[in-house]
Parts: sequence; structure tokens; C-alpha cells
Amino acid sequence: VQLQASGGGLVQAGGSLRLSCVASRRTFTSYAMGWFRQGTGKEREFVAAITRSGGTTYYAGSVKGRFTISRDNAKNTVYLQMNSLKPEDTAVYHCAAGSYGYSDYDYEFWGQGTLVTVSS
Repeated sequence: VQLQASGGGLVQAGGSLRLSCVASRRTFTSYAMGWFRQGTGKEREFVAAITRSGGTTYYAGSVKGRFTISRDNAKNTVYLQMNSLKPEDTAVYHCAAGSYGYSDYDYEFWGQGTLVTVSS
């Protein structure tokens, strides 16, 4: 599975962005999807996950209530709606496909990442 993330950019604190990640294969529904992020000099961290059907989601505590993960299986696409952005949300955001979970080890396939920069 090849994953192509997009939608990153520069936004002021308090603003919003929506990230998209398109999967290359028709077996998109075979995979749970996740979003992770890595800030400069930091380890990669879990952001959000969604089950294959989209019926269940899970969020890191730092983004819960501000970010929303969703998927459109007809378009092989997963989204991350990010609201009330903070400077500490600045990072490269990666989408991933695999089993439902919050660990790197749960996911087999990774996209190249899209940079989100939040200015104060």
C-alpha cells in the first residue's frame, strides 16, 4: 500500500487545517489507519487512529477534542481535521495503514509525511 499525505502548511495558532492521505490500493478497507507526528528533535508520537469501518476512533490526550480523524472508503482516503492548533502541534504528520492501535508496531505501511507549522 502506498500512502500519499497532503494538506500541511503554515497556520496561526488557533487556526485549522485538514490533512488528507490517499491510499493506492483497493484493499484500503482491509486496514485500520493512523496518524502520527514527529517534531524537530522529538520522537514520533501517536496522534489518532480509526478502524477499518470508521466506526471507532482513538486519540492521543494532547489532541482529543481538537482533532478529528475520519475516512472515506469509497475514496481510499483518511482525513485529519485539526482545529484550535497550537505551536506545539508543529510537526511532520505521517499517515499509516495496518492494525488498529497507537503503537508504531501496529502499522505496516507509512506515508512520506506532510509538514504542519503553527505560528504563535
